[in-house]
Amino acid sequence: MTQATPADAMQAMAQPIRFFHRGQIVEVHGAAGTRSVLDWLREDARCTGTKEGCNEGDCGACTVVVGELPEQADPGLTPVRGLSLRTVNACIQFLPTLHGKALFSVADLQQGELLHPAQQALVECHGSQCGFCTPGFVMSMWASCEQHQAAGERPSRSLLADELSGNLCRCTGYRPILDAAERMFELPPQATDFAPAVAALQAMAQGPALDVRDPSGARFVAPRRLDELARVLEAAPQSRVLAGSTDVGLWVTKQFRALGDIVYLGEVAELKRIEEVDGVLDIGAGASLQSAWRALAQRHPELAEMGLRFAAPPVRQAGTLGGNVANGSPIGDSPAVLMALQARLRLRLGARTRELALEDFYLGYMKNALEPGEFVERILVPPPAAGLALRAYKVSKRFDCDISALSAGLALELEGDRVRAARLAFGGMAAVVKRAGQAEAALIGRAWDEAALRDAQLALQHDFTPLSDMRASAEHRRRVAANLLRRLWLETRPQGALPSSLTRVFPVRAMN
Repeated sequence: MTQATPADAMQAMAQPIRFFHRGQIVEVHGAAGTRSVLDWLREDARCTGTKEGCNEGDCGACTVVVGELPEQADPGLTPVRGLSLRTVNACIQFLPTLHGKALFSVADLQQGELLHPAQQALVECHGSQCGFCTPGFVMSMWASCEQHQAAGERPSRSLLADELSGNLCRCTGYRPILDAAERMFELPPQATDFAPAVAALQAMAQGPALDVRDPSGARFVAPRRLDELARVLEAAPQSRVLAGSTDVGLWVTKQFRALGDIVYLGEVAELKRIEEVDGVLDIGAGASLQSAWRALAQRHPELAEMGLRFAAPPVRQAGTLGGNVANGSPIGDSPAVLMALQARLRLRLGARTRELALEDFYLGYMKNALEPGEFVERILVPPPAAGLALRAYKVSKRFDCDISALSAGLALELEGDRVRAARLAFGGMAAVVKRAGQAEAALIGRAWDEAALRDAQLALQHDFTPLSDMRASAEHRRRVAANLLRRLWLETRPQGALPSSLTRVFPVRAMN
């Protein structure tokens, strides 16, 4: 950041982090920009019902619910009595990101001696043994109950399983927990009164955007307008850009890194907008993974399963598509699919914007083409080409809520039985997500038959030199990548294409 004067520093340190919690507006002074919501809950608020498990956003023991005014929230969320609700992992969310929002934890649910239906159902269905994971399950179930009851609907068991996929249990097993999730809709409803929270959030919205310095001098600034975000980053290009904190949070909890000055883009409503312009799907970099992938799956239903397996709901609702792209992880799930769709990025530095094909964005392991102070503003996905055959595959040890060993976005443009164009992108096969150029060349202009498939599989071996690690060996990755090409052929071949019921273990599910 630019050097602050003593007066500026004193003013920034004087501004508190303000949010609604347990019926009132809380003001927190002097907190480090990287202090987690979980640590504040347990150590300062003494709400110790919320648990710390993995401390990396995997187990869900720390699940809380964040409420926002609809005009400030992700537009993909359906408001419940004036409040948009999303589950998040408190262990990797930084406390300043709560500014102007409402925080709900398991300590807020019980009314006197009366348990919430989510809690009562877990008791009745014996859904808890050691109980460590139970508060997280309760909060995911509470959010589900509030949203579905407000919509006047009764969710299916499979939908409830999807909604609870971010909560892990090592004792009870999931049958009684899912029994409880169904049972809570049979109990007398207990709708939470959100009016005090809505009023508090409306009052806080009139205040200034957050711009604070912690006692170490590190600044945390959360601009509310896109042009202000661009101005701040141009003036302070060394700042750490923070979006959903689903990866950056681990830099603090697992790597113990000091992040320095932080610029948070989660308050910029313009970055959350998703729209179609002249056939181009225009996705703001700040749109949540949940909303962005839902928009992609509405256009390309073949992407729905990848969206559900991308991550758990607390990660999909906090993380952003722009963050997943800009992070540049070689095992990131979205870049391969976006490359297959010929996506382009709009990058911004101050008032200047430029566009770049996604496949040209990655320069090396965790290196990209961003200039100092530049950021990803939007992801642009062109209209589907004629004859497009598209598939997205994710291979991991767990079906739900797991990091990929490899992923693939595979697109063919077929003209009759011939391949007019091919885009075969893989993650987990190299230092960056990249296209398989030699395999693509082996297909273009040929009939989409088994001979072409075999040639592409052979060429694929020359496209990548994967590594062995804890998720998969190099040989396993090579074999699976070739097998995914065969699966693509089985599902899209001109004669005798197999239905999804014969190529999937689980039935196809739509994104809710």
